[in-house]
Amino acid sequence: MTKRILIIGGYGNFGSYISKTLAKENNITVIIAGRSIEKARKLINTIEAGNTPEAVALDITKNLDEALQDIKPDIVIHTSGPFQGQSYDVAGSCINARVHYIDLADARNFVSGIGALNDTAKKNKVLAVSGASSVPCLTSALVDYYLPQFKTLESLDYGITTAQKTNRGLATTAAILGYVGRPFKTLIGGQEKDVYGWQSLHTRKYGTLGRFLGNCDVPDLELFPVRYPTLKNIRFYAGLEIPFIHMGLWALSGLVRIGLIRNLAALAPFLLKSSFYFDWAGSDVSGFHMQLSGKDENGKDKTITFELTARSGHGPYIPCMPAILLAKKLASGEITMTGATPCIGLITRDEYLSALKDLDIDWVDY
Repeated sequence: MTKRILIIGGYGNFGSYISKTLAKENNITVIIAGRSIEKARKLINTIEAGNTPEAVALDITKNLDEALQDIKPDIVIHTSGPFQGQSYDVAGSCINARVHYIDLADARNFVSGIGALNDTAKKNKVLAVSGASSVPCLTSALVDYYLPQFKTLESLDYGITTAQKTNRGLATTAAILGYVGRPFKTLIGGQEKDVYGWQSLHTRKYGTLGRFLGNCDVPDLELFPVRYPTLKNIRFYAGLEIPFIHMGLWALSGLVRIGLIRNLAALAPFLLKSSFYFDWAGSDVSGFHMQLSGKDENGKDKTITFELTARSGHGPYIPCMPAILLAKKLASGEITMTGATPCIGLITRDEYLSALKDLDIDWVDY
């Protein structure tokens, strides 16, 4: 039986890749939605599909309940961020309409709080998944995979560095700028302590790449101390390829921290537009690393490092994979669980990495 999958923001940076990928499935009909039906129709003309895609005009702030009744999707994928500050209205409408819900949120409070909808989702026999993205889906899948090699897992040190020549949108830019220079909690020495967004400046090598990194706020910092109770330290970082841009944002983070700038998110349109002027100085290579440390079965220190490199501008496709995999599983009936949950424990490391095999992405662990 063909399943109808509504992709909110289906012609955006992430949404278009998800739309194109899922449209190839013979048991799926993709409905591309957004405020501009012209953009949705334009994307449809570029898609190779097993079933004819549909385009609809949709504003999630207006009459969503009625739209779901008219469109009649089986699954909704919500890609329209930033999710910082968003309510659960979209997820709630989907649950009330007895429609499975998936989002690509990476907002700490949004993802970790989705469990508030658990009882209603179970009652209506649907699955609502938040954070179907690199964090916390890929990161938890990696920890789950390597965890059996430790007697006690004590520290996670990991991060993402993005290529300059990569597709980037206003929502992602605003999400990052929203926490720059602002305090948030992370686990240090077994206690929750404040760090500041984009500070703790340092460099790291990714193969031949050398990149600056700074503090980044993600759902993992809230979820992982509960899921992995032996952890004493969790540090997650993000970085930009061009040193001048990264250092500029680091300097602005200091101004936010001391109160001279209230919030950088308001500058997102200007800073995003300005960033494209420096593409000539960058590459299309992104990187990710995770270092896991603790004790082995003999009580000796043990460290495992996982590194991933994405070339040809394929880095932004990595966060799309959980939504694609979950949608396929729901469409085929492979997933039967119900409730509302962060995207943890639903996709294995091997499933995730296998989905990347057709992209210019490689990885290594040691």
